[in-house]
Order: sequence, then C-alpha cells, then structure tokens
Amino acid sequence: MATTADFKLGMCIEMNNDLLLIVEFQRFQSGRGSSNVRSRLKSMNTGKIFEHTFTGGEKIDIARIEKRPHQYLYKEENGFVFMNTNTYDQVTLEDKMVENADLMKEGEMIHVIYHADKEIPLHIELPQFVELEVTYTEPGLAGDTAKNALKPATLETGAEIKIPLFVNQGEKIKVDTKNRSYYERVK
Repeated sequence: MATTADFKLGMCIEMNNDLLLIVEFQRFQSGRGSSNVRSRLKSMNTGKIFEHTFTGGEKIDIARIEKRPHQYLYKEENGFVFMNTNTYDQVTLEDKMVENADLMKEGEMIHVIYHADKEIPLHIELPQFVELEVTYTEPGLAGDTAKNALKPATLETGAEIKIPLFVNQGEKIKVDTKNRSYYERVK
C-alpha cells in the first residue's frame, strides 16, 4: 500500500476495478485544511481521461507495470501488430490502446506497457521524437517573415501537423510525439 505522497507521472494505480495511469497531478492545500492532490487519470480499460481529487495521505494500490521493447509491424482490421524484440512474440493491440498511431512507421521501435502481474498489455509509449518525411505542404512565400508562422503539412504516415514556413516538401523533420508538434529539421 502506498499513499498519494508517492505519486509520479506515468505511475499506474488500481482504483474502482480499473487500472488508471497518472497523466498529471498537483498537490495543493487550502487554508488550514489538509492537503489534497488534484490529478488527471487515464483509464486503461476505456481510454478516457478524467479528473479526480485525492485527500492528502490517502491509501492507493499501485499496479506493477513493465516497459518492454517492441517493433511496430503493421496495422490490421482489429488493431496494430507489434513484435517483442526479445522473445519474438507478436501481440495485437486495439486502436484505443495506441495513441498517436499516425506517427508510427512500420519497423519503428516502441515500448509496450504491460501489467506485470496479469501479463496484460495496457498501452504503448512512442519515443519522444520520430523522424518523418513531409510528403505534402504548400511552398513558403518569399518575404513572409511573420514570427512563428506555421503551415499545414502531411507526413509520410498520413499524420497532419503544423510546420514552419521554411520547411519544404520532401524534407525530413523531427516530430515531438507528446504534443504532435514540429521540433526540428533532420540533416
């Protein structure tokens, strides 16, 4: 048994017969009262994110989870197929378990998060940055030097993001998978 003082981002807890991933949390104290912890939790069963407030020192059950390296193979009608790079076992995950699927290329290395006690895959974790080619974007206009001006672009995986005006079609870029934003050009 742990308490809310042990909260960390990415920690998985068991509550109301559900596994919940801590997406965000903030400790606060109002006046002379006890401290509380406001949190955003993601249900591993439904994929929904909701807010919950815990009282300070409340007991919680921590679920033991493991990250295992996998390679993304392909998409089929009932989900995405990944291969464990250590055991060569294949696992198919439903669409709701795979966030930002349009940023994954076939053959890319990712981590699948498993519930260690039950050996159940929960969700995937993409690398922080992925390198993708811009397959379509409008050309930047000469002399358009507005600060932080962005234009829409389609990437090789079909993902659509906003990129700076100076990036052209055919160039490779790094994309931040956490917020789906342009990071830098790849040389």
